[in-house]
Amino acid sequence: MNFTLRQLQYFKALVQQRNFGRAAQTCHVSQPALSVQIKQLEELMGGALVERHARDVVPTPLGRDVLSLVEDVLGAASLLDHLARDQSDGRRSLSLGIIPTMAPYLLPGVLAALRAGDLSLQVQIREARTERLIAALKAGEIDAAVLALPTSTKGLTEMSLFEDRFLLAGSEGRLRNLPQGADAVRPTDLKSAHLMLLEDGHCLTDQALEVCGQDRNSAHINMGASSLPTLSRLVAEGFGLTLMPELAAKSELAAVPGLNLIRFSSPEPARTVGLVRRETTSGDGWFDDLAALIRQVGEGIVHDSRSPD
Repeated sequence: MNFTLRQLQYFKALVQQRNFGRAAQTCHVSQPALSVQIKQLEELMGGALVERHARDVVPTPLGRDVLSLVEDVLGAASLLDHLARDQSDGRRSLSLGIIPTMAPYLLPGVLAALRAGDLSLQVQIREARTERLIAALKAGEIDAAVLALPTSTKGLTEMSLFEDRFLLAGSEGRLRNLPQGADAVRPTDLKSAHLMLLEDGHCLTDQALEVCGQDRNSAHINMGASSLPTLSRLVAEGFGLTLMPELAAKSELAAVPGLNLIRFSSPEPARTVGLVRRETTSGDGWFDDLAALIRQVGEGIVHDSRSPD
């Protein structure tokens, strides 16, 4: 089917203006030229797209169906045009995925550093759980993703960035009353504690269960919160204990009155924050540069959380 973008633009203008003369003026062409293009489009589509009245034009049922698709086609064409112009001007784009337990704490610094380093870079962010980000990577919907390693996924290249240790979070009373004492608690000591974790599907929940030696079906575990800020507020009110990544520690302490954090005894449990891309995507320098930038921002955050106030 050999319809042109010009024909689609003329048809859209005709429906909007409801008059051949006004549509021609809008498109900066003569009325006969517009009429010829509309007629050719109707022949290609196999039927009339508009009902022609003396002073009005009304879309036919076929015309309405075509118009809904015309909007999509012209919108996509506009995006392609912008992309081509950006490329010719030397502008580049980056689509970056990141998991929810890292995004609010890591992204502000990362985006600021990206903006400072390259004003022409167009950045798109997708926040989603690990499983969805991996699927988006494989489908070519994003260029790279920040998540916890390892992914154990074939076809992906992984780069470790920094270690994000876990702290124990709760109210002052809950932490003070730990049987082992606040200075000597280990993750596996929490089997009898009331743990509150993120809802199933978050990799942070799987990591917390693993380091605590817990089963997700334990009666002592409540997996219902949808975000770390929600967990912070619940445990600050004394409803239980949770594991808090260092990335989130200072931010959540500042935002939630009554929240207390203590460190586990050595060796401290941790997750590895990494950057992932498809093996078939050319690294071309950008991947290493992006990894170094995220590493610098992340290490700065966790370093602050380890420094005494």
